[in-house]
Amino acid sequence: MERFSLFVLVAPMLLLSMVAHEYAHGYAALRQGDDTAHSLGRLTWNPVKHIDPVFTIIMPLVTFFIAGVAFGGAKPVPVDPRKYRNYRRGDIIVSLAGVATNFVLAALLLPAVIGLGVLARQAPVLRESASLLQIMFLYGILINLVLAAFNLMPIPPLDGSHVVKHMLPRRAAIAYERFGRYGLLIVFLLVGMAQGVLHAWMSPALRLYDFALQSAAPYVELGRWASLFRGGP
Repeated sequence: MERFSLFVLVAPMLLLSMVAHEYAHGYAALRQGDDTAHSLGRLTWNPVKHIDPVFTIIMPLVTFFIAGVAFGGAKPVPVDPRKYRNYRRGDIIVSLAGVATNFVLAALLLPAVIGLGVLARQAPVLRESASLLQIMFLYGILINLVLAAFNLMPIPPLDGSHVVKHMLPRRAAIAYERFGRYGLLIVFLLVGMAQGVLHAWMSPALRLYDFALQSAAPYVELGRWASLFRGGP
């Protein structure tokens, strides 16, 4: 029951983070001249429009209850790079928009955690509710930092590969894009068989998370929910 309660607590933050990531792609594309996502009704905060049965529902459930970490993704927002006013600049901006949004969300959640701690001490009647929200937001910081770092990996079709592609000579860039057909397989192999490599790539994001925990620690009121927060401050 404790694991299920933890999943229920983490799931909303994971969904918000994934939807925000995809919305950012669609909004950035619109600003660059591509209205594909907007015309298809995907430029929305409605999570139903972004849910993929496998990556948004099944994968987070499986990874959480097997590995203890909820991981997944939303349905990619459709974009048409041919519509960008400047293809190279537009592709880079749109690709990095989701990553930037995850970093911004992580940064915003930190003062929210601190603010809830201050509120709980000023109004003790709200302590339990505030502490539960604090745990949710702390997990939200971790989720957004991990999502940002993961999507920056230079493996097609992840966001980071779009930046790398534009740094390569044309022939190499074409070969690199074709390599994308094996991208998801490589990602699964990294997650399942090369966790040391994956952890090394994630280490900057995890250090940022440690910094966030240290900054929030004096204000965190875990109360009776402490068992739901593993590796807490």
